[in-house]
Amino acid sequence: MTAHDPTLDFQKVAKPGISVPMASFLGFIGLAVVSWASILWGGKSGFSELFMTGTWTGVAEFIGQLLGRGTERTPAFLDFASWRDALRLSLDTIAMSVLAIGFAALAVLLTFLPAARNVAFGELSGSRSALGCAGFFFMRGVFVFTRGVPELLWAMLIVFVLSPGILPGAIALGLHNYGILGKLSAEVVEDLDPRPARALRTAGASNLQMLLYGVLPQSLPQFLTYMLYRWEVVIRTTIVVGFVAAGGLGREFRLGMSFFQYDKIMLFLMCYLLLVLGVDLIAAWLRRLVR
Repeated sequence: MTAHDPTLDFQKVAKPGISVPMASFLGFIGLAVVSWASILWGGKSGFSELFMTGTWTGVAEFIGQLLGRGTERTPAFLDFASWRDALRLSLDTIAMSVLAIGFAALAVLLTFLPAARNVAFGELSGSRSALGCAGFFFMRGVFVFTRGVPELLWAMLIVFVLSPGILPGAIALGLHNYGILGKLSAEVVEDLDPRPARALRTAGASNLQMLLYGVLPQSLPQFLTYMLYRWEVVIRTTIVVGFVAAGGLGREFRLGMSFFQYDKIMLFLMCYLLLVLGVDLIAAWLRRLVR
């Protein structure tokens, strides 16, 4: 009598098929093809204009204007006084971004623990209460609302209350990023290893001591990393918010477009790129220190 091979049973049970990730990928490809086909066949996409000579002629003329072609005076990006003014505006832009991420980070530090499910429902805090559950749903709702409203819309609303300047732009950026940072930080707490907090609970630590010594030390490095990533995003968004609510490069960029001062636009773009590069390098260095 031959010995029974268990692999034969496995082969009978296992049936060939498409895995969930592969099915998701194929579904995404199908939706992308259908979407592009509907756009291109609709006739309103403007895709055919990319192959017209007039389009690229206009692009060449615009680039020439950015480089100062056709201006009777010295282009702004070759003028020392213009660079000095642009660098002053760049400092205002940096100040707006620092204020924004500072507002958001401080507010998140005060509120992200109640928004964590394992803290609110008693897994880490040691006791489940109706107040904790209500605080969880309330804070999660606040995070959804603040991040659901775009920064530009926040800025348009705040400028009706505060006079245009750096502060309205910083508040608008801070509100939007508060919701994003809050959600990310709460999920960091939900993914923490619960054993240190449980050990503190077994040793007789209070709820506050358990949170201070068992939860925060594990979550703060990740929180700082997320904060620095969001700072990189904020410095890119300041120019958009500056269109409606603040000074800095955004406001002057809008004025330059309105008055067709393309050489100034080129100067502001150069300053903006240097600003973004500098913030990226600083944030990367700070992330290495956190790790």
